[in-house]
Amino acid sequence: MLSVSNLSVQFGKRVLFDEVNTTFTQGNCYGIIGANGAGKSTFLKILSGKSEPTSGHVHLEPGKRMSVLEQNHNLYDDYPVLETVMRGNKPLFDIKTEIDALYADYSDENAERIGELQVKFEEMDGWNAESNAASMLSNLGIKEDLHYSYMKDLDGKQKVRVLLAQALFGSPDVLIMDEPTNDLDYETIGWLENFLANYDNTVIVVSHDRHFLDAVCTHISDIDFGKITHFSGNYTFWYESSQLAARQRAQQNKKAEEKKKELQEFIQRFSANVAKSKQATSRKKMIDKLNIDEIKPSSRRYPAIIFEREREAGDQILNIEGLEASLEGETLFKDIDINLAKGDKVVVFSKDSRATTAFYEIINGKEQPVSGKYSWGVTTSQSYLPADNSDYFDNDLTLVDWLRQWAKTEEEREEVYIRGFLGKMLFSGEEALKTCRVLSGGEKVRCMLSRMMMLRANVVMLDEPTNHLDLESITAFNNSLKNFKGTVLFTTHDHEFAQTVANRVIELTPNGVIDRYLSFDEYMSDKKIREQRDKMYAVKV
Repeated sequence: MLSVSNLSVQFGKRVLFDEVNTTFTQGNCYGIIGANGAGKSTFLKILSGKSEPTSGHVHLEPGKRMSVLEQNHNLYDDYPVLETVMRGNKPLFDIKTEIDALYADYSDENAERIGELQVKFEEMDGWNAESNAASMLSNLGIKEDLHYSYMKDLDGKQKVRVLLAQALFGSPDVLIMDEPTNDLDYETIGWLENFLANYDNTVIVVSHDRHFLDAVCTHISDIDFGKITHFSGNYTFWYESSQLAARQRAQQNKKAEEKKKELQEFIQRFSANVAKSKQATSRKKMIDKLNIDEIKPSSRRYPAIIFEREREAGDQILNIEGLEASLEGETLFKDIDINLAKGDKVVVFSKDSRATTAFYEIINGKEQPVSGKYSWGVTTSQSYLPADNSDYFDNDLTLVDWLRQWAKTEEEREEVYIRGFLGKMLFSGEEALKTCRVLSGGEKVRCMLSRMMMLRANVVMLDEPTNHLDLESITAFNNSLKNFKGTVLFTTHDHEFAQTVANRVIELTPNGVIDRYLSFDEYMSDKKIREQRDKMYAVKV
C-alpha cells in the first residue's frame, strides 16, 4: 500500500532518519511513537509529500488515494464548510466542479463529456457525497446551521472538526493524522475512535493520547536510533512488553526457558484482555499474531515522578459554597457546592475549558469569584500546576537557581540536592544549568513537576498537566498519581489519565455542579447523567 525505501533525513550534522525501509499495509492502523524531537511529525510530512527527505523515496501504490489531516486551520477560510469537507476527496470534487461548469455553459458538444463524468461520479458514490459530508460533520459536532457558513466564521475548535471531517471524507486508502484528538471533547474523540476502529484502510497517526492509541492501533511504530520498527498490538501492549523485556534483560541469572515462559504468559494474558475490547471485535485481532521475538526492551528514558507528602492531611480538605465565576459578563459556572474529603482524586471538567481554569485560579487565591467562598482544611498544603506556566519562567535563572526558590531548608538549598530533583526529571549534567528562557514547553512542565515534588504538598492540583509532555513523561506522571496517597484535583483531555486516576467526577456548568463518586467511564456512559448534563448546559443563564 505505502512503502518507504532507503529514507534518510539529516539537518546539518544531526541525522534524524538513517536508511529507513518499511511498509504500511492495508487494514492496519499504525501509531507512530518516539521521544520529543525523534522526528514523528517530520516523518508524516515526508509520507504526505509536504517535505522532502535527504535521500530515499516514498511509494504509494498506483490508483490509491492519500488523505492528510490539515494543520493550517486557516487554509480554507474562503470556502463554505460543506465544500471544505468535500474538497478532501480531490478526484471526486474535481469531477463535480467540471460537471457544474459544463452545465453552466451547456451545449450539445458538452453533453457527451457530461455523460462520461457522470458515470465516473456515480462509481465514486458522488450523488451521496454531499449528504455523506453533512452526516460526518454532524457526527463531529458541527450542527447543520453551520454547514453553509464560511470557514472564516468558525472558531478554532470548530475548524479542527471540519478539517478532521475533510481528512476522513470519502474513505481514503491511506489516512495520515498528526495529533487528531487535539481540541476535541471526550464524546467526539469516542466517535473518532469507533470510526477508525472499524476503518478498513490504512491509518498512520501520531498522538499523545494513550487511550486513543489503544482503541485504534493494530501496530505501534517506534522511532528510535534513526529507524522505525513496527510492533503488533496497541500502545499499552508495547509499553508493558518493553518494560517486561527490560526487566528480563536486567535479570542476568534467569534461564532462557523461564524468560520465554514469562513472555508467553504475558502475551496470553494481554490477548485475553483485548478479546473483551471493542478493538478485538472491530479490528483484525492482530494480537493473535504476536510472537516473542517482537518483544524488545525500549531505550526510552522515563522521568522519576514521585509525589511525597510532608505530612498527612486531616479529614477536612476543601469546602466550597455557592462559588460563581464569569468572564466578560458570561457565566462560566455558578452555584458550586463541593466538599472534598481525604483520599479524593477528582477529575474536574466542563464543556468550557475557561471554567475549569477559572476554578483553579480562584481556589488558589489568584482570582476572585463573582460570589461564594471556599476554605482549605488547616492540615492541608497545596501545590498547583496551571495550564499557563509562563509567568514562572520569565527570568534568566538557571534551572538550579530556579528550583532553589522553593527550598525550605539549608539542605534543600544545596546544589547537589537540587540537581537530584532535576535529574529525576531528566535534566542531568549541563542541562541543569540551562536558563529559563530557552526551555521548551515540555521542559517547563517537567520543571514545574520538580517544583511540586519539592513542595511535598498533600493536595495536588493540575490543570491540563499532559500538555507539551511526551508519552514517556505522561505515562510516568499517570503512574505517579495513581500511587499518590494525598488528594488530587485535575483537569485533563487525556482519557487514560481521567479513567485510571479519578475516583470522583465533578463537572462545572453555568447552572450548577454535577458531582459523583464514579469512575470517569462510568460517569460518561451513565444515561441519566447525560440527560442531566444536557439540561444544565441547555438552560439559558
